[in-house]
Amino acid sequence: MNISDAIAVLDKEVANPSAGLPDEVFYYISKTTPLVNIDLLIKDENGHTLLSLRNDQYAGKGWHVPGGIVRFKETLETRVKKVAETEIGINISFDTIPMALNQIINPKCDIRGHFISILYNCFLSSTFVPQNKGLSIEDSGYLMWHDVCPDNLIKWHEIYRKYI
Repeated sequence: MNISDAIAVLDKEVANPSAGLPDEVFYYISKTTPLVNIDLLIKDENGHTLLSLRNDQYAGKGWHVPGGIVRFKETLETRVKKVAETEIGINISFDTIPMALNQIINPKCDIRGHFISILYNCFLSSTFVPQNKGLSIEDSGYLMWHDVCPDNLIKWHEIYRKYI
C-alpha cells in the first residue's frame, strides 16, 4: 500500500475528525506532530483549586488540572466548555484570554510526547461539590478541591504549581 492509499483509508474511516479520532490514529498523529491542548485552572472565591486525579501510562499517577486536546476546526473557547462538561460535569466561567502558554516535551516518550498547552483561568463557586459518581479517591477522574498544591502533582503540570 502506498501513502496515497493509506490516506484514502484514513479519510474513509475518519469521516469527521472534529468529532475526535480513533485511538490508533490519534496516537500516530501524536508521534508526528505536537498536540495543542487547553488546561483549566479552576478556582473558587476562596482560592481553592479544583484538581482531577490521573493515572495512566503517559502521565503517571497524581493530581492535574483538567484539560483536553483541541479538535480539528474547534475554537479554544469551545474546547474549554467541552472539557468542563466532560471532566467537571458543569458549565464554568472563564477568562477568554489565556493566562499561560507552555511547551511540554517529553524526550523519553514518542506517543503523546509534545504538547503546546494553553492555560485558562476559570471560576467555579465553592458551593460546587464534585459528584465523583462511582469513583474512589484512587480512580482517574476523581475531583477534589485543594487548599494548597499537592505534593503528588503530575510532573507535566509542575509548570502550574505557582498558580495552584
